[in-house]
Amino acid sequence: MDAPVKKWLNPTYLILGSGSIGFAVAKELRELDKDLIIIDRDTQKVETLREEAYEAFAGDISDPDIFQHVNPKELSGILVLSSDNEANKKALENIASLELDDTYCVARASDVISMQEMDGLGADLVVMPSRLVARSVARSLGRAESLRRGNKLSQWFKGISGKDLAIVVHDNPDPDAIASALALQKIADSFDVRSSILYHGEIGHQENKAFVNLLGIDLNRMEEHNISEFDDIAMVDCAVPGANNILSSGTHLGIVLDHHPLGELELDADFVDIRPNVGASATILTKYLQELNIEIESELATALLYGIRTDTLDFRRNTDSADLSAAAFLYPLADHEILDQLERPSMSLETLDILGEAIINRQVIGSYLLSNVGVVRDRDTLPQASDYLLNLEGVSTSIVFGVSEDRIFLSGRSNDIRVNLGEVLRKAFGDEAAGGHSNAAGAQIPLGVFSDIKDRQTLLRLVNEAVVKKFLNAIGVDETVE
Repeated sequence: MDAPVKKWLNPTYLILGSGSIGFAVAKELRELDKDLIIIDRDTQKVETLREEAYEAFAGDISDPDIFQHVNPKELSGILVLSSDNEANKKALENIASLELDDTYCVARASDVISMQEMDGLGADLVVMPSRLVARSVARSLGRAESLRRGNKLSQWFKGISGKDLAIVVHDNPDPDAIASALALQKIADSFDVRSSILYHGEIGHQENKAFVNLLGIDLNRMEEHNISEFDDIAMVDCAVPGANNILSSGTHLGIVLDHHPLGELELDADFVDIRPNVGASATILTKYLQELNIEIESELATALLYGIRTDTLDFRRNTDSADLSAAAFLYPLADHEILDQLERPSMSLETLDILGEAIINRQVIGSYLLSNVGVVRDRDTLPQASDYLLNLEGVSTSIVFGVSEDRIFLSGRSNDIRVNLGEVLRKAFGDEAAGGHSNAAGAQIPLGVFSDIKDRQTLLRLVNEAVVKKFLNAIGVDETVE
């Protein structure tokens, strides 16, 4: 295989011309979490765009030197959207001279004749001005982006045909991680790639145990395998080696597929697809199965649908239209008798105990609730307790944490639109220890110097003080506020 290359984490689009249409498309793409660059000849307009946190440059879009601001070969798409037909045509001629075979090109025309001319100049899509332009362009780009991703993934798998792939999920995997790994295993099998799903920790949550047992899912503990014996490594529903998994930090990866925000970290991987706007990794994998025309059996459809539903809290949390589309596709293929059984698991005694500890030990500071539940054996009990405590009157953010032999495990939930919980936890405990979405996040914090403390009560008190202080400092709240 070729030497490792750091791939794009998010497609970048270049918009030439920021009139009403160009700005509308820019807003639409920003809402979809796309990276974009805008070039316009109006310097005052460029300054306004910069004030609104857009990356914008002043320049004549018909000038061939305009591409000095970007590397054209790294762009996923170029959108020529000025109101000047002649400038747009010249821009298309310049783009054609760059021979960008893998870049989608959209142009704006104000009349039918110009539309035909621009089509002849090589534009993949030519649009006429209307209020529907922004949405139609975004949909077209999404489709082109999906095709591009599917082709690149297909090429990667063809490169390791006949070899062995380790599919690594995060510690104590949940249904979304497991279902996503199953889907990637299905894709690998279609390219004659042997694969094993590897995990570390425990499958402790009662629903997760039922999920694995009812669907007969084959998982392998990482401790039972030598990772160096595999030809390549894929990570699903997690992205950083050594963060919530026992891979060595800095490990080179073949594939990374995830929906959790990465922050400022860089990855050493051949193929990266991280979509923070999507509610579940299972949604991403469902799209790949569709794109590659791979048949989805009932068991896999059931797993993927359940993964999407659990990670989006039945489409009430971090839900994107892609999640709804994937669920609609999977729904008629899934086994609904198994889904019904999964939704009625029994509650373990440990879950009940942890919930009780969380209620008894709660500390409420303003609208923030923090609870130290002490020693935990099953970390999956923490998000359940955090979800429950968020329902208490006056609470907008709940943080539940506990201690294992060498780590502090933390789970947080928030319904406060002013709080990005994932960013707060990263700020408090570091990028490699914490992460998540705006309203659901978690952390694994090494005990460090605390690990030498033998007295349990002293340890729990010091951990409590440290976690509460770091969280409140990160969120900007005085600990004395009532």
